[in-house]
Amino acid sequence: MLKELQKLAAFIGNTPLIELKNNDANLFAKLEYNNFSGSSKDRAAFSIIYNGIKSGKISENTTIIASSSGNLAIAVASICKRLRLNFVPVIDPNINSAYETLLNLMSHKVVKVTERDHTGGYLLTRINVVNELHAKTPDSFIADQYGDPNNYKGYYGLGEEIISSFENLDYIFVAVSSSGAITGISDFIKRNKPEVKIVGVDVEGSVIFSDKPVKRYISGIGASQVPPIMENAIIDDVVIVSQMSIIRGCNELLNEQAIFAGASSGAVYLAAKNYFRFNDIEESKATSLLIFPDKGHTYLDTIYNQEWGSQLAAKLNEEVLSTNF
Repeated sequence: MLKELQKLAAFIGNTPLIELKNNDANLFAKLEYNNFSGSSKDRAAFSIIYNGIKSGKISENTTIIASSSGNLAIAVASICKRLRLNFVPVIDPNINSAYETLLNLMSHKVVKVTERDHTGGYLLTRINVVNELHAKTPDSFIADQYGDPNNYKGYYGLGEEIISSFENLDYIFVAVSSSGAITGISDFIKRNKPEVKIVGVDVEGSVIFSDKPVKRYISGIGASQVPPIMENAIIDDVVIVSQMSIIRGCNELLNEQAIFAGASSGAVYLAAKNYFRFNDIEESKATSLLIFPDKGHTYLDTIYNQEWGSQLAAKLNEEVLSTNF
C-alpha cells in the first residue's frame, strides 16, 4: 500500500505562488487548492495515512474513520478510494452540499450528526460519534486531524516551499480550524526563520483563541475546542473575523484578485488587508504570504449565494437580539 500511496506524492505540494495587487503591503498567496483532491488537507491526509500504514495500524482490511467539516474528509476519501480502503466520514449540517454528495459517492458510509454540542457547534458531537464507531468497528483507525501530530508534520513540506520561495518574508497569515496548517507551518518556519511572524485567522464563535462560543454556520474555519496539536504552534498574533466578514472577504478576493476561493481564504485575505491598513506596522512595505486552502465552488450555495448571505445576516441579528434580553 505504501508504494501505491507514494504515487500520489507527486500530486501533493509544490503549489503555485502568486503576487496579489495591494497598495499597503506586498501580498503573496499560496494556492493550496491545486493539491490532488483540491485542498491543503491533502498534505495532512497523506501524512496521517502514510504513517498509519508504516506503523502497522492500517492494513488492507482497516476501516478509516474521521471527523471532518469537508476538506479533510474529501482528502482521506480520495486516498482510501485509491488504496481500496473503507472510509467512514462523520460530518455535520454545516458541510457544503457538494462535498456531502461527493462523500456519499466515495465513502463506504457517511454518518451525519445533527445535534449541536454545548458550545453551539458540532465538533464535539462528531468526535464522540467517531470514538463510538471506532470502539465498535473491528480493525478501524481514526484519521485524527485534531490530535495526531502527523497532521501538522504533513505541512513541513509547505514550510520548505515557503522558505525556498522567499529571500525576505515578514508575515504568514493562516486560517485555523483543526490547526494542522498553522502548527506545521509555524513549527517549521520558526526553526528556520524565527523572524517571520505567524498570524492566525479565526472566526467569531470559535473557541480556539476565545472562550465565547456561539453558533457558526460557515464550514472550514474555527472549532468548538482547542485542537490538542495547537500546543506545538508558535503564533505571534491573531485576527478574529465575523461570519459576515468572511463573505465579504471571499467576494473581495474574487473581484479584486480574480481568485475564486473558499471561506478560510476569504477570511485570510480580509484579515491581511486590514492588518496593514489599520495597524501601525513598522515596515512600510511588509512582505506577507497568505495561505489559500481551497477553491470556492463548494461554497456556491452559501458564501457566494446572496440570498443565503442575507438569511445568515438576519439569523445572526436575531441571535444577538435574543442574547441581549
